[in-house]
Amino acid sequence: MLYEDRRDGGRVLASWLQKYANRTDVAVLALPRGGVPVAYEVAQALEAPLDVFVVRKLGTPGQEELALGAIASGGVRVLNQDVVSGLGIGSEEIERVAAREAEELARRERLYRGQRPPLQVQGLTVILIDDGLATGSTMRAAVAALRRLGPARIVVAVPVAAPSTCEDLRAEVDELVCAATPGDFFAVGQWYRHFTQVSDEEVKKLVASS
Repeated sequence: MLYEDRRDGGRVLASWLQKYANRTDVAVLALPRGGVPVAYEVAQALEAPLDVFVVRKLGTPGQEELALGAIASGGVRVLNQDVVSGLGIGSEEIERVAAREAEELARRERLYRGQRPPLQVQGLTVILIDDGLATGSTMRAAVAALRRLGPARIVVAVPVAAPSTCEDLRAEVDELVCAATPGDFFAVGQWYRHFTQVSDEEVKKLVASS
């Protein structure tokens, strides 16, 4: 075990990010739900604003596990052109999938953020946080989507990651902080003593109190 729970992982991760403390050009974004308790501790330690960054993968019709793209907070859409062109997926199909996922994304944003407007990240250094990286597919989608919103720098930070995923992702961001990259990595949850599912209520509470 590396960490007691996600909050503990966040406190450790914050110690790796101290150069970003007390700066007006830094914001912390969390991938819900598991990234929120981690990011809350980081935001508190750095005295930086915290918000959620909701990402929904767009599943290929008939092959839902294969992502044809993703949508994210801020009205961002990213398409995987290799998948779209390779499978001949038409624009109507894309719009149908995107509309369905956009409804769920909007529902989650209302649930997590309430009436608060989303953080404006253009020109800021954004620290994008999750509780760990296994394959890294969700984080890659989040990075691609976040890039469209015009931050000055994207820093991806996680308490634990698979070594190969950490290395593969490094070239896609301005800075990557993986606090631990154990060689015998199988799943994110194995590195937390307590890794219960984070509830929507906990996400709402942490975001509201940040």
